[in-house]
Amino acid sequence: MLITNQNQHHVMQPIRIFIIGGQAILIWGLKQLIKSHEQVMQVVGSANKLNDAIADLSAASPDVILLDLDLSFDEACNIQHLVTETSAKVLVMTRNNNQLEQDAAILDGARGVLGRDAMPDEFLDAIIKVHQGQLWLDRVATGRIFVALSRQGAAEPIDAQQSKIATLTEREKKIVTCIFENSGDSAKTIAGKLFISESTLRNHLTSIYGKLSVSNRFELITYAVKNGCYL
Repeated sequence: MLITNQNQHHVMQPIRIFIIGGQAILIWGLKQLIKSHEQVMQVVGSANKLNDAIADLSAASPDVILLDLDLSFDEACNIQHLVTETSAKVLVMTRNNNQLEQDAAILDGARGVLGRDAMPDEFLDAIIKVHQGQLWLDRVATGRIFVALSRQGAAEPIDAQQSKIATLTEREKKIVTCIFENSGDSAKTIAGKLFISESTLRNHLTSIYGKLSVSNRFELITYAVKNGCYL
């Protein structure tokens, strides 16, 4: 179900969305869907090809980019460039079930994968959650991604990371584990599983982020996988 209460998804202004799709009908349909919820989100630009979109993205300043993963390989493989060149979060759409392509998109920086046959409310929920910093993946895909991330290894020496992890309290470690095991859940749901309020969870996360030098849940989960602090 679509969340429309601004206090619930912490958005003061409509989420700015840029659509990159290979089919005009896909772009049109998404524009109509988003327009019907213009108090929550709005389309600030669109393009049929990723390369054509690059020049427009800076001026559009989107919060979320909806990218058709079924573009040609040369187009789709530029996801990393999109992530690097913009501050937007990328949500990819696809009509096929190619796990390798989907996993590669996430590893390149996309925040979620959504089937193009998804229901309208699912599209809207995915946009909101990705904008909030959550991953939009099913549990099986999440597991595959985390295994792949763990194989990439830590960017800093192990001793330096272990020193950071050692600063976490036992309560904070339990919170990291809970977030890892329930990566697709809302903050409210995770707080409920921990038997604490959302406000208390946010306070704990602020402390955890500072200790581990991460800035959001996605970075926290990635850090946890690479350094084994979710066990």
